[in-house]
Amino acid sequence: MSDEAKPFSTPETVDFPYRAISRGAIWSLVFFIIALVGLVPTFAPMLILAVPGILFAVFALRAIKRYPEEFSGKGLATFGLVACSLLFIGGVGQHTYIYLTEVPDGYERVQFYKLQADTQGADQPTETALAIDGKPVFLKGYIHPSSGSGMLRQFILVPDLGTCCFGGQPRSSDMIEVSLPPGNTVRANVMKRKLAGTFKVNRMPQKKTDFDNALFYKMRVDQFK
Repeated sequence: MSDEAKPFSTPETVDFPYRAISRGAIWSLVFFIIALVGLVPTFAPMLILAVPGILFAVFALRAIKRYPEEFSGKGLATFGLVACSLLFIGGVGQHTYIYLTEVPDGYERVQFYKLQADTQGADQPTETALAIDGKPVFLKGYIHPSSGSGMLRQFILVPDLGTCCFGGQPRSSDMIEVSLPPGNTVRANVMKRKLAGTFKVNRMPQKKTDFDNALFYKMRVDQFK
């Protein structure tokens, strides 16, 4: 008796339903990458971008839990949540420590804005500037591009990147003529500089090549970063 012909069998079809990766998970990773720049002191405000990264990760995890058949990316969202949280906490801690320890002994911290005259009034030395005349101070700012390129021993310090690179000619009270110790130079770039030295108010405003306005202030630096 011959064997009966058996119908050709095919393997069972396996259904792999498509699940979209949660956009929140993707955005949490994007914000984490951008916020990494905030670890550099000059760009410290960028750390705040880790906060929306945390929020996007939380929203993504909730959406994935609520609609598991529609969304994937739980691992990515979890990574974004942990990474953004650690970055924000660690970055804030790092910058706080730097702020509390950056002023050398014997120097007084001075915020640059206290040296700037009111934009609605006359451009002249402020009361704070006159009070610290001849005293050892610590302040931070940026090298103005018109100071030159390459390695500099003397340069003009301005308070922010707007004045430095996008604000045109700075006012007299926005500038400090800085002189480094003999044999020391610093590279001209857009990084924030930390200076400790003796601050002076010019009795007569001094003109400087490539700057429209005269300078009220100068500083002889002892230490710099």
